[in-house]
Amino acid sequence: MAETQPPTPPGPSWTRAGELPTIRLPSLPDKPSRVRLFGSGSFFRLWLAQVVSSLGDWLGLVAVISIAARVGGSSDAAIGVVMSARIIPGFFLASVGGVLVDRWDRKRVMVVCDVGRGLVFASLPFIKTVWGLFLVSLLLEILTLMWSPAKEASVPNLVATEQLTTANSLSLVAAYGTFPVGSALFAGLAKVADEIGRHTSFEFLHVSQETLAVYFDVLTFFLSALLISRISFPRQEREERGRISLSRAFTEIKEGWHLIGTNPVVRAVMVGLATGLMGGGMVVPLGPSFSKQVLHGGAAGFGLLLTALGIGVAAGVIGLSAVQKRLPREQIFPMAILAAGGCMFAGACMSRLAPAMAFVFGMGVCAGAGYVVGFTILQENVEDELRGRIFAALYTLVRLCLIVSLTLAPLLSGLLNGLSNRYFNRQITVGGFSVGLPGGRLTLWLGSIIIIVAGLLASRAMRVHLRERAAPARS
Repeated sequence: MAETQPPTPPGPSWTRAGELPTIRLPSLPDKPSRVRLFGSGSFFRLWLAQVVSSLGDWLGLVAVISIAARVGGSSDAAIGVVMSARIIPGFFLASVGGVLVDRWDRKRVMVVCDVGRGLVFASLPFIKTVWGLFLVSLLLEILTLMWSPAKEASVPNLVATEQLTTANSLSLVAAYGTFPVGSALFAGLAKVADEIGRHTSFEFLHVSQETLAVYFDVLTFFLSALLISRISFPRQEREERGRISLSRAFTEIKEGWHLIGTNPVVRAVMVGLATGLMGGGMVVPLGPSFSKQVLHGGAAGFGLLLTALGIGVAAGVIGLSAVQKRLPREQIFPMAILAAGGCMFAGACMSRLAPAMAFVFGMGVCAGAGYVVGFTILQENVEDELRGRIFAALYTLVRLCLIVSLTLAPLLSGLLNGLSNRYFNRQITVGGFSVGLPGGRLTLWLGSIIIIVAGLLASRAMRVHLRERAAPARS
């Protein structure tokens, strides 16, 4: 009988006696494209959760404003009262929220906050008073103030350091790119509500555009909580601090602010982002009058300016993500702030819409790059146990500066307009050219100078940091 050869088993191939077997390893597949872009599958899921949650935030904001206008009888005061609830917690509770985020499990914080926001939104159809809406908005903002620092503090634990800039760029897209989607979705829900209202079998539901928006909003927050609950966060070793008390909370808040005061890098980013936003925020209340009186573009011109700004921010974020590995972040950040101030100053000098749009676009590019680089620098230079407090402090400063900017800009514009009219007849002549000096232009110039000063302060702090870092290497 002819001998049969034994079948070749999987794994090592057969060889002659005395030779080592050859191991045939299976070829490893390339990383999925989403992992290459997002840095890790965990951050991809967190980003999806942020997209869904941000969509819920924007849709909910539009719905709350609509409900406030209806309940308050189209009164601007009613809308103002409700919107103030989105501001007040940031001044008094953001720092405490940062302490809690640094103490508690951040994954659990985000899940609980998303579920809480969904339940709070579910109560909106039953609210019939302005003060009820105020309370709902207050609770929503408190939960958001916990969710956001927990998310920002978790990002460095999910992606490699070299991926932080890209991760923050994607987070910026998720946070603000969903605004037009939320607004369009709210508008589209009106047609859905009309279709449902035509069926008599659904009359008992009393379906309206606002009600559908609320129900959709609830689903977005629950979906975000589900996505986050399925993420594996690396376990962080933290100091055992015992039960929290009022005195201990103040001590831990002081630890965060002490780091801001003593660390030049952290201080530079805080000053650059917060003070820069104070100057840039003046564009919002002054833009319509500037477009009408100086650029002669009217309301449509203001819309084009905002579009140019938004496209510029997107271009800055995308461009920075493409070249971020070759750029020194500590030098790029103050340069971006300075360039944003310069573009704003030049844009305010223009008297025609097209060149003004070009400079506003440049301002957006620099602002988007500065925002992303600033967040990346904070995540790289702040220890995990302090990160929640630092981002909570940043959000507090940003809110304060924006409120100051939005409040003071119209007042300053009126004051400067009166002074210009009194002393210069609202124009000066330079080299044979007449330059108009309306209050809006003067205020925008002042805002751009504030941004430039912020950039100079940030640059000085960064130079101190770079010298301190280079000193041990020389010694």
